Amino acid sequence: MTGDAPRARPRGQAQAHARGQAPAHDQGLRRREPPDLDACVAVLAAVHAHDGYPLDWPDRPARWLAPPALLDAWVAHRDGRVTGHIGLSRSGARDAAPALWSRRAGVPVERTAVISRLFVSPADRGRGAGALLLERAVREARGRALHPVLDVLASDTAAAALYERLGWSRLATVEQRWGPDRTVSVHCYAAPPPPA
Repeated sequence: MTGDAPRARPRGQAQAHARGQAPAHDQGLRRREPPDLDACVAVLAAVHAHDGYPLDWPDRPARWLAPPALLDAWVAHRDGRVTGHIGLSRSGARDAAPALWSRRAGVPVERTAVISRLFVSPADRGRGAGALLLERAVREARGRALHPVLDVLASDTAAAALYERLGWSRLATVEQRWGPDRTVSVHCYAAPPPPA
């Protein structure tokens, strides 16, 4: 190939470029490994400073990213650095979406998997990393014959917009007690059914 002709981009990359997003080949996803945790904590700190997520900064953020119910986790990376994170877990006591989905679908709560700890560095947003991370976790849940669900603070309108744009259904908005004198509103979502 000579250097004279411009290289054709695959359709999705051309659309991303037209929207001002970096092409997908500039970023990647991979399973999170233990050495990634420090980088994940650094990205989480930037997200917390920018967006207030998580609402309460954990005493041990690396442990918060690797809860006991974790099934798997992935990182987005770009130019050799971690730019985002997502986890897939079994439901816990504070997760409202699994029980809502279970009642609606008529299946045991054990047939759900919770999408959690999804965040993307503020400096790396607008490139589709959040959607790619979400897609990867959903694929893993379905590979385990589990239906993906999640809880998100009602105040996190950007996250809710992402889920709704990707076809997730809001199951309900519930109030959760997060301490003796603190209640928060949480939207509960379920992933769209798998394609036929």
